[in-house]
Amino acid sequence: MSIRTFRITVRGVFDSLDDGQRAELQERAAEHDVLRAAFTPEGNLTYDIAARPAFTFRFQDSGEAEEDILTATERAEEAAKAWLSARGYGYKNLRSKAEDLSQAPLGKRQRRTLRNASS
Repeated sequence: MSIRTFRITVRGVFDSLDDGQRAELQERAAEHDVLRAAFTPEGNLTYDIAARPAFTFRFQDSGEAEEDILTATERAEEAAKAWLSARGYGYKNLRSKAEDLSQAPLGKRQRRTLRNASS
C-alpha cells in the first residue's frame, strides 16, 4: 500500500481575547503572516489580528488508506485546540477541510510531464 499525503486546514476565530493577548498576537504577527504559510506536520498558524480575529492552521499528515484522512483531520483539530488552549487563547467556530493529495487533480504541467514520460 502506498502512503497518502493529507493537507488539513483548520480555521476558526479567536474569542474573548484580553488586551494583553491581543497585544501578544500583534507582536508575533510577522511570524504568522500568510506569506509564510506552509503545510507542516506540527501545524503552521497564520492570522492578521489587526484586520480580523480569524486564524488558520495548516497541517500535513499521512496515512495508508483513504479513510485515514478522518483520523488525520481529528489529530489536526486536536493539535490546533491544544496550541490555542496552552496559550490561553479562546476560540470558536472551528471548521476543518482536508485534502488527499493522491486524489488531487493534476495541473497542466504535471499532465504534460506524465504524458511525456510515458511516451
